[in-house]
Amino acid sequence: QFVESGGGLVQPGGSLRLSCAASGSIFVFSTYTMGWYRQAPGKQRELVASITSGGYTKYAESAKGRFTISRHDANYTMYLQMNISKPEDTAVYYCNADPPSSLYWGQGTQVTVSS
Repeated sequence: QFVESGGGLVQPGGSLRLSCAASGSIFVFSTYTMGWYRQAPGKQRELVASITSGGYTKYAESAKGRFTISRHDANYTMYLQMNISKPEDTAVYYCNADPPSSLYWGQGTQVTVSS
């Protein structure tokens, strides 16, 4: 399972950095492409950004130019830097492999963008 943290309340236009700790899923973290997902109320979970073990990144259109995904392999942690936040970024954010496995969904971290 992965452990997400760093969520909170941020004003529109503000920044937030989310963290994902691999803890008990080090093999998955080290081997597979990892992704950040989010689920807003009443909507399906969606992939926001992904990063391969070699550092190649991909972003959803909604995240391009605003979010940056990165990973620190030495401490098995992945990050999502969220800049220029918008109210539509409000959601619970999760990390998992890409494609995701039902075995590794964590509790997520709530991000609320509001003034």
